[in-house]
Amino acid sequence: MLKNLIPVYLAGDLVFRPEALALFSRLKLICAEYGLEGIAPFDGQAEARLLPPGRETILAFVRADRDLMDHCAGGLFCIDPFRRSPEMDPGTAVEIGYMMGLGKPMDAYTVDGRPYSEKVEIYWSGAWNKNLRERPAGDAPSSGFMEDPDGMLVHSEGMLQNGMIEGFIGMAGGSVAVDRDFFQAFRKAASRLSERLYAGK
Repeated sequence: MLKNLIPVYLAGDLVFRPEALALFSRLKLICAEYGLEGIAPFDGQAEARLLPPGRETILAFVRADRDLMDHCAGGLFCIDPFRRSPEMDPGTAVEIGYMMGLGKPMDAYTVDGRPYSEKVEIYWSGAWNKNLRERPAGDAPSSGFMEDPDGMLVHSEGMLQNGMIEGFIGMAGGSVAVDRDFFQAFRKAASRLSERLYAGK
């Protein structure tokens, strides 16, 4: 880790995207502008990358990512929808929970500012040509009033993702930066996290 820069974990579905290494390189340059050292999951996976594909290799990646989070001062999380669904990458959601448990500050960012319920509605309409419906009176908890064609509650009204995601980010002192430009969204989140980390020094 670089001297005089505060290390922060960079997480999201970014590791699965095309040109992921180049993407992380650019994010790291933005981090440095704000006195942060961006730490990508790849940065701890050198040994695991020498292993053949399989369960043990994936578990080695998991341990390496956990170790990186343990040594970072905070985290920046991309919560964009994943694989054309309304949901974010589940692994990143786990990492947000882990860093919340560590008591470390976090911020998040996304290019998709639609409410979670709208994302679910558009997914069902576009992928399955089916619409949401109102949940019967008396059965609707205050987290949502619509259900999908499978009868599952469309929850987290007023949120961009599952309420646990934004809830944990907020409890860690952060918020979700939204911008249609990916790098601008990231820059906003990095700037806010940097201010908090340096204010606490």
